[in-house]
Amino acid sequence: MIKKFVAASSLAVSVLAFGAQADAKESNHVVKEGDTLYKLGMQYGVSVQDLQTANNKNSDMLIPGEELTIPASITAEEKDLLARLVQAEAVGEPYAGKVAVATVVLNRVESNLFPNTIHGVIYDGTQFEPVLNGEINKPAGAEAKKAVSEALAFHGQGNNSLFFYNPKKAQNDFLENKQVTVEIGDHVFLK
Repeated sequence: MIKKFVAASSLAVSVLAFGAQADAKESNHVVKEGDTLYKLGMQYGVSVQDLQTANNKNSDMLIPGEELTIPASITAEEKDLLARLVQAEAVGEPYAGKVAVATVVLNRVESNLFPNTIHGVIYDGTQFEPVLNGEINKPAGAEAKKAVSEALAFHGQGNNSLFFYNPKKAQNDFLENKQVTVEIGDHVFLK
């Protein structure tokens, strides 16, 4: 579902409802003036590509009054868990770095190298410091929630990052042989 990473994702879009889709069920949406696939992706937590596929669209054109199928997304609980991880892992990092952290988790869910759920990826051994030190249990802020929605909306459009770390705080011999996809703030992202 979520495969790729967008490095610079600082588009100026107002924060849309984070929990717009409380469960992971398919739904419908009637297009209103000003709707875009990106805005709908942010609102419902689904990728633009998945919206296009579910509605047999080859372009981004929407017509007011048109009824769109909104494919299933992750649950509100998964969004909250992911946002709490983003909050703890990327505190003090630029917004694009927060989106990138969320994208790494989503990419791992799709990778055969990691568990196939958000919960499984986040709680997979000692992968994430906030799980070990309890920071994962603190609530996420609005920017972390928005970063999760943006990572979901942009799935399929990026660099396939599976790892990240802050070389100023940690050295990791395992990551030395991985390909750097992008550097954002203090984090290096790799695949």
